[in-house]
Amino acid sequence: MPEPGPTRATPRQATSSVANIAPAPEADDPLLAFTPYRHRRPRRNSITPERQRAFVSHLAQTGIVSSAARHIGKSMEALYKLRARPGAEGFAAAWDEALRWGADRLEDCALERALGGGFDDDPVSGWAGRGNGLLIYLLRRRTSWRVDEREIVPGHPVYERIRAEVLASLPAARDG
Repeated sequence: MPEPGPTRATPRQATSSVANIAPAPEADDPLLAFTPYRHRRPRRNSITPERQRAFVSHLAQTGIVSSAARHIGKSMEALYKLRARPGAEGFAAAWDEALRWGADRLEDCALERALGGGFDDDPVSGWAGRGNGLLIYLLRRRTSWRVDEREIVPGHPVYERIRAEVLASLPAARDG
């Protein structure tokens, strides 16, 4: 597949969905090592394992689900249906991780702009005169899945999952 990039003749016309594409994950990146969903009877319009990996890779680059869907030529509806199928847990987990990559990239861009003062005087990015409100909104929305470490106490689902993993690994460590 061709490398994504700005589709406008003049870079300042590009939207954020194409203007700030991160580098693609390497082929051996753990993000792409998920177990894809395999259709029992694939048709020519099925979302193949190769397309699932291309979707996750593009999603990690952009952080935008609709852009990644367009990149592989599939509808959002088809991708969400595939994600919800039994046996597609690996694809769903890779999807979630790719979104985290996108949120991290957004935070990096925000920090870079804040430190460089790019909000008020950057005609190329188009942020001139827009202020920080939009950026704050995006950061809150995109990072709402994060858990504050101070909230992870006994009884919290994350705490209990980690505790179960540690306890399950203890007998194996003693046997070895």
